[in-house]
Amino acid sequence: MFAINHAATALIIKKEFVDVPITWILISVQFMEIIWVGLNLLGVEKTTTEKEVRYVGDIHLSYMPFSHSVATMLGVALLAWFLISKGLNQPNIGLAVGIGIVSHLVLDLITHSNDIVLTPSFESPKFGLGLYSKYPTAAFLLEIGYGIACWWIYRGGWALLITIVVFNLANISMFSRAVVGIERRMANRPSLIAVVIFAQILVTMILVGIFS
Repeated sequence: MFAINHAATALIIKKEFVDVPITWILISVQFMEIIWVGLNLLGVEKTTTEKEVRYVGDIHLSYMPFSHSVATMLGVALLAWFLISKGLNQPNIGLAVGIGIVSHLVLDLITHSNDIVLTPSFESPKFGLGLYSKYPTAAFLLEIGYGIACWWIYRGGWALLITIVVFNLANISMFSRAVVGIERRMANRPSLIAVVIFAQILVTMILVGIFS
């Protein structure tokens, strides 16, 4: 899912863990993507594109065995839970953070193409339902509907709802070849893709944190 809706997931977790500062949860739900940004900028993981990028399906997360492998992220979630729960003696924060990390993996498995590996050691099989590439309109409706559902479950205010809706609508060009947006400048520019995604992560985390 896009950054705004991973951030919105933090609202559901916060609803169940009222005493946990939302900053912990917001970082956890974006942890996988933050690692992905760093590894892409370092050239460790690879993103490729078609000659022309018209929608999200033209962007291929061709090599990301560390940031988006099932085994790695489940392991990181367990490690985070253990270190925070036992090392810092904060069991609620540990559990919330572990759930947050796993939530990103689950949502990406629903929306991504087949680009999520089981472990870093094996390039296949790869997992992902492929909504972005096969059914972009359905993917957009799922994204904005999910974001609003997170807000409704959390019982957030109007500023929070507006933030979720506006950032989802700002991504609409990524789901439609007919709408022109920044993606047209992303062809063969993987660093730009990583920077744009990182900017979305930061802005949406801050705004959801403020308005929650």
